[in-house]
Amino acid sequence: MRFQDLLAYKKSFSLAMKIFNITKQFPKEETYSLTDQIRRSSRSVPVTIAEAYRKRIYPKHFYSKLTDSDGENSETQVWLEFALSCKYISIELYQELLNESFEIGKLINYMLLNLGKFGVKVSDQ
Repeated sequence: MRFQDLLAYKKSFSLAMKIFNITKQFPKEETYSLTDQIRRSSRSVPVTIAEAYRKRIYPKHFYSKLTDSDGENSETQVWLEFALSCKYISIELYQELLNESFEIGKLINYMLLNLGKFGVKVSDQ
């Protein structure tokens, strides 16, 4: 299996691309703050999932990278909340993106709780 085949990767990549396209409409004064930050955090989710998958022969690294990815996903949720509060996105769009992010969080959590299903050698200690 390739990391691109992981559902968490696919969904997080898709969300990052949606955010990228939506943020093209954000005000220019947000270019180096909100726009940059939400793009960075949302892109970090699939990137870190890919890194985790490549490090799966080292269980602690795999777990650590996945928790980093989960943290970036949570950060993205905060930036979405800022975008809503600044009225850059509608409540409907906010809910849609937030729900996608929640789903990604659940998929990452599933990976964390089921390491062996992702090729991680789990010791019985």
